[in-house]
Amino acid sequence: MRIMLDTNILISAILFRSEKFLTALSFELEYSPDNYDGIRLFEIRDIKDYMVLYTAILSEVDVLITGDKDFMNLEIERPEILTPSEFLEKY
Repeated sequence: MRIMLDTNILISAILFRSEKFLTALSFELEYSPDNYDGIRLFEIRDIKDYMVLYTAILSEVDVLITGDKDFMNLEIERPEILTPSEFLEKY
């Protein structure tokens, strides 16, 4: 299973000293494209969030973990979008 963490999750982990969980995981870095000039694959309220989900789709991740409420109402098949608590409860 490939999981992508939104930046707000990484920052929370650092601020609340829960990095030990993150250091136990293997990881790889995925970089967002510099820009996007194609047809939009989905609509999202905050245009700055578009590249986060677009990168998750391009990277073929299974789950995007985020605390950003703008992602929660999207109806897309993949990746599955979960909050940290939803992810822990499910997996």
